[in-house]
Amino acid sequence: MDKDVSAGSGITTVAGRLALGITLLAFGLGHTAVIDGVSAADAVSVAQYVGGIALFAAGLLALRGGDSVGGTAFSVLGALWFTWAVSADAQVSANAAGLFLLLFALVVLSLTLAGGDQLGQGVYGLFFVSLLLLAIAVFAGNDGLAKVGGWFAVAAGAVAWYAATAVLAHWPTAVPRRAAGRGVTATG
Repeated sequence: MDKDVSAGSGITTVAGRLALGITLLAFGLGHTAVIDGVSAADAVSVAQYVGGIALFAAGLLALRGGDSVGGTAFSVLGALWFTWAVSADAQVSANAAGLFLLLFALVVLSLTLAGGDQLGQGVYGLFFVSLLLLAIAVFAGNDGLAKVGGWFAVAAGAVAWYAATAVLAHWPTAVPRRAAGRGVTATG
């Protein structure tokens, strides 16, 4: 099925993935320091309103519509972004900040393993790696590792954006699979 547009085609899924994509892109680009003068702290407003409030609302709407996987993902991730945003100026130890990232990495790992469509699993898998690398970077005080974690967040954001846009634009959302035993033939 080349155009599996039914996967995540609900409006709440599209809105949730757009909100997650924008937030991940802003958060990730801030950690990469690729744009002069832009840091992760500059993503706080986006994280609070788009990632926190809008994503949480999309999660509640998805749960109300019977989408338990999307609803759980969006509401939990909305809580993550809102908590991160409102506590951005708080004075906490590096270990507390690293623990926060590590705990939410475990939540995102659960979302990755929960199944769903390929793009959704890709978003959550990349986001898991991002949070894990950022947690280790905070524990170790390693800015280079934080930049790598930021790039994984950027990749996750790009996949989330594509997943939402693909549904709206009727682009492919699934990778075609080959039948077992096909593709490579031996000549003798």
